[in-house]
Amino acid sequence: MFRNATLIVSFVLGLCLFSGCAQLQALGGTDTLTQLLTSQLGVTQNQATGGVGSVLTLAKEKMSSLDFNTITALIPGADTLMKTSKDLGAVTGPIGNKAGLEAAFSRLGMGADNIPKFIQTMGDFVGKTGGDSARNLLASLLTR
Repeated sequence: MFRNATLIVSFVLGLCLFSGCAQLQALGGTDTLTQLLTSQLGVTQNQATGGVGSVLTLAKEKMSSLDFNTITALIPGADTLMKTSKDLGAVTGPIGNKAGLEAAFSRLGMGADNIPKFIQTMGDFVGKTGGDSARNLLASLLTR
């Protein structure tokens, strides 16, 4: 009985995540997120892309697979963003913690004061489709 319930919940969750990803792609996906960051925070396209990729890299290190997959399902191109953050020189190895994220942002020419702004904007972005639970996953990233 428990196994059947687990399968049903997994199916429904997967369907919701797929639906959310499709909605974001219809809105422009990752381009919408990076454009939002550039317009709201006054950062360059490379800083926005590298910053998101750096935050996602830390999220991958700190979150459970389920939580990380929830977030990346709501940010189309998450793997590409993480790769780009490496290509830009922001991520040079494991990030590990807030200090590592500060170093990654510094390599992009941004100060540590941008980190909470990025996380807030990214949280609002994923929260539009994924709801408060997705928003809260990102909000709790630096306390893990």
